[in-house]
Amino acid sequence: MSNGLPGPARFFTHDHRKCDELWVEVEGADDLAQAATLFKTFDERMRRHLHMEEDVLFPELEKAAGFPPNAGPTAMMRSEHDQMRALLVAMRAAVEAEDLDELLDQGDTLLMLIQQHNSKEEQILYPMADNLLAARWTELCVELDQA
Repeated sequence: MSNGLPGPARFFTHDHRKCDELWVEVEGADDLAQAATLFKTFDERMRRHLHMEEDVLFPELEKAAGFPPNAGPTAMMRSEHDQMRALLVAMRAAVEAEDLDELLDQGDTLLMLIQQHNSKEEQILYPMADNLLAARWTELCVELDQA
């Protein structure tokens, strides 16, 4: 891009990978205490990612593409985000109950949902964002940094 910053597709895809890496660390934890600490970081990163999409990217994409926020692809993504948040709550409850097996089981379910979800975003929404939001990307980066 002319402003030297990566576009939305690169930015958000990179953030997907960071979340994936954090989950791998949780799965590889040696014990519950380590898993709990790593999960806290993963949970925070996931929630921040969802927040950046819902509060910055999606509204801008909806305006630029002309589709309403309660219909179309961003509405589906928000619905899937809600499912992810519910799983994160269940995972947090498992940590609080000191149930590593439940944490990992819920994490497996979350991972399947994330993989399907990320594929849709990376193949459809993010390329659309690259095309429609290029002129505003520098401004949006400031908003994302503050999100």
